[in-house]
Amino acid sequence: MQLTALAMAMGLAVSATAVQAQSLNLTLSGGNPGGLWSLLGAGVDRAVQVADSSAVVTYQATGGGFANIGLLGGGRTDLGIVHDAEVQLALEGEEPFRSPITNMRAIGYMYNWAPMHFFLDRSVAEQYDIDSLDDIASSGAPIRIGINRSGNITSNIALMMFELVGVTDESLAAAGGQFVRAGANEQGELLQDGRLDMITNGIFINHSSFRAVDTNADVVLLSIPQEVIDATNERFGTGQMTIPAGSYSNQEADVNTVTLGALLAATDTLSNDEAHTLAMALIENLDEVRSVHSAMQQLSPEMLATPSLLEFHPGALQAYQEAGLSQ
Repeated sequence: MQLTALAMAMGLAVSATAVQAQSLNLTLSGGNPGGLWSLLGAGVDRAVQVADSSAVVTYQATGGGFANIGLLGGGRTDLGIVHDAEVQLALEGEEPFRSPITNMRAIGYMYNWAPMHFFLDRSVAEQYDIDSLDDIASSGAPIRIGINRSGNITSNIALMMFELVGVTDESLAAAGGQFVRAGANEQGELLQDGRLDMITNGIFINHSSFRAVDTNADVVLLSIPQEVIDATNERFGTGQMTIPAGSYSNQEADVNTVTLGALLAATDTLSNDEAHTLAMALIENLDEVRSVHSAMQQLSPEMLATPSLLEFHPGALQAYQEAGLSQ
């Protein structure tokens, strides 16, 4: 009887250990194939495989952060990459979400250095004496402004920043201008072809689309009033960043602006063991993520452990505490 009981106890212990040691097998929803988020997905997968060759994080291409939040909210994916500004809207149940989505937990902050850029054709800037975003409304210039497509958070942010300085569909139309919806690369082509006067987006400094514009068009980078930055950050949970002078050909001074960040998020149904294993794999094998793109070289364990709009998954928080990255 005692031996049987002991064997049963040992069997239970072995089973529990086996479950605890089970390799990760997770799905991660990102963005368009070939984009940065798909590269980050590959980096996360490599990081967990270095830690455990049997582990796998399967990347799922989607339309981006809004779609990923919907998938997380519905429990249809294990992990998702999301912008901080998208999380803000989701937590408050604002469009495009019908109700608050509160089952998301942070695994790690991936970056917070995707600043909003506002490039204006230099001849228009000089003709109408436009140096700052708040010069546009009073200038009377017939500016055709490219903003990202609906469903991309940078278009929401750009429209608010324009509205804060009095630039709206109505004011642009009255001056003979308009907002034009177009993706990042398309905006650059339209500007170079003379079909846009201004482009906006929130991407890394010297992103390929910006380098093409800086090389093939004569543009200036507009400054942003501090009150616009502050109001936008309060609304979207974004941050502030400086684009250093000389980042672009005609940029003589530093430009302070709003910056977007991106999080690796999970649902609250992800087990503590899985979240802990994932976070530890990222901490210990961060070079696998850094290597996916030159812009990710700034990613550090401290950045991973940076608090955000989302509370950390308990398992991830435990990993950061054990690594001395969090209290």
